[in-house]
Amino acid sequence: MTERELDAAGVTDPALREAYRHCRRLNARHGRTYFLATRLLPVERRPAVHALYGFARWADDIVDALGTGPDTARRDAELAALERELEKGLRDGESAEPVVRALADTARRYRIDHAHFADFMTSMRSDLVVTDYADYAALRRYMHGSAAVIGLQMLPVLGTVTDRETAAPHAAALGVAFQLTNFLRDVGEDLDRGRVYLPADLLAAHGVDRERLRWSRDTGRRDPRITSALRAFERLTRGVYRQAAPGLAMLEPVSRPCIRTAFVLYGGILDAVAEDGYAVLHRRAVVPRRRRAVVAADGLVRVASARLRAGSAAARRPDGVPPTGAEPVEPRMVEEVA
Repeated sequence: MTERELDAAGVTDPALREAYRHCRRLNARHGRTYFLATRLLPVERRPAVHALYGFARWADDIVDALGTGPDTARRDAELAALERELEKGLRDGESAEPVVRALADTARRYRIDHAHFADFMTSMRSDLVVTDYADYAALRRYMHGSAAVIGLQMLPVLGTVTDRETAAPHAAALGVAFQLTNFLRDVGEDLDRGRVYLPADLLAAHGVDRERLRWSRDTGRRDPRITSALRAFERLTRGVYRQAAPGLAMLEPVSRPCIRTAFVLYGGILDAVAEDGYAVLHRRAVVPRRRRAVVAADGLVRVASARLRAGSAAARRPDGVPPTGAEPVEPRMVEEVA
């Protein structure tokens, strides 16, 4: 699969091919839901997605993997080194770091605004020192760089049937919706890292604070006030999904099945949290395997339909040029997504 993706994308340099393979491995290891949804994209666009998400995953690992407290200076130094390498890679197109090299190549090919990467690094640095957020407005400022810009980076790769400026707010909202979903699912794990992403004013409105969350995490006991706060955060998150939804139809038809599958699967995490009684301080909610398989199967049907329509359009063209990504649909992806 990897070699076919790189061949289709026109990546021929051996070192650059290995850089993209490295990003793909990062994506496969850390982002199972979105990695598998990416399999529904036209084959030549997948390496770019792996580069974008591989870089984001790598930076996020620097922030999270070393814990909190005394390691802050070390993490800050590593992020600063990564940022210097990123600036050099985007400027020169070369880097000794495989992830940066693949990212720089993707940014060049798709003319992605470099400001999106700078904003992302700003939010990564803030994670070293900011451990909670007073209100949703403060959280949204953080998420502009940590999530919204991911959607904006992806937009040139996915392509649009409208002008990009019209689709951009919806793409940004989808990035935010995905991250809010992760925040809800990972409340307990984030708390162990010393962070609370649920806005303090939302928690306070339900009689909850960091100490109450810590008590529940440590004792394994439930509190109806916490459940109420988590339910309110879920409602807030679903509202952002509604803001993002109109953007699906603005994408190129061959890209829609991938993003729709991710949209449904991530939304399914919210369903799983609710069905599990908002027990996210004690265990991670998981979308049932059968539900994932149904969504994957629907995605495959949509891929086949989009390619059939694109193929019919190409057949009517005088030059008979085939559609991009015209490859066999792989039924085994249903099992892989599940």
